[in-house]
Order: sequence, then structure tokens, then C-alpha cells
Amino acid sequence: MLRAFLSQTPINPGAPFPDRQPSDSWEEVRVLVISSPDGVRETVHELHRRGFAQVGAWSKLLPGPNAGEVMSILTRRRARDRSSLS
Repeated sequence: MLRAFLSQTPINPGAPFPDRQPSDSWEEVRVLVISSPDGVRETVHELHRRGFAQVGAWSKLLPGPNAGEVMSILTRRRARDRSSLS
């Protein structure tokens, strides 16, 4: 099911947006929640209540890897530690 969805998607959903390419100063971090639709929604709302991320920052519900599952992805930018770049 997931492969069928991705094969119909014109872009690679795991790729960074062209105008947001990671650089030496920052990188993208992705958080993925996989569960039943109710489980994903509840987790996203709980993370919002805890101040982790706005509900609207998560992707829409996408087909999950197993029957009955869906997933939602949150992408954030993170500053790279300059001392670890050498």
C-alpha cells in the first residue's frame, strides 16, 4: 500500500524542499509517528499540549507501512554543532 502511494507521488517525500537544502550550519530532523489514525492524532495533540510542536506543523495523515496504520511526519531545522564539523 505504501509503495503504491509513493509510486504515484511526483516528488520524493523524504527529500528536503529545494529551497531549504541543509547546509553546514543546519540540518533537518524528522519525527515520525506511526499508529492507527486515532493514535497518531492523539499523539500529535499530546505533543502540542506539551509544547513540542504545533498541530499544523505535522504532515497530513499518510498511509502507514501496515494495514490499518497511518503516519505523520514533523520536519524541523536544527543548528549543527560547529565543533563537530571538522
